[in-house]
Amino acid sequence: MGIIGWIILGLLAGAIAKILLPGRDPGGLIGTTLIGIAGAFIGGWLSAKFLHKPISNHFFDAATWGSAIAGSLVLLIGYRVLFGNSRD
Repeated sequence: MGIIGWIILGLLAGAIAKILLPGRDPGGLIGTTLIGIAGAFIGGWLSAKFLHKPISNHFFDAATWGSAIAGSLVLLIGYRVLFGNSRD
C-alpha cells in the first residue's frame, strides 16, 4: 500500500474512531488523519504482537481496517486519559 493509501486509510479510520467515540478532541482533518495513520500502525503492531496474526498490507482487507480503527480508538482513549477534556 502506497503513501496515498495510508493517508486515505488513516483519514477514514480516524473519522470512524471519532464517530464511535464522540467527544471534543483536538484536531481537524489533519489531526484525524494523523490519529488514523498512527492508529493503523499501533493496531497492526498489537495484532502481530499479542494475537499472533500479522496484518496484511492490502487496502481492502477487513483486518487492516479493523486494526486501524481499533488502534485509533486506543489513541483517542489514551489521549482522554492523559489530557481529559482540554478544549473548553
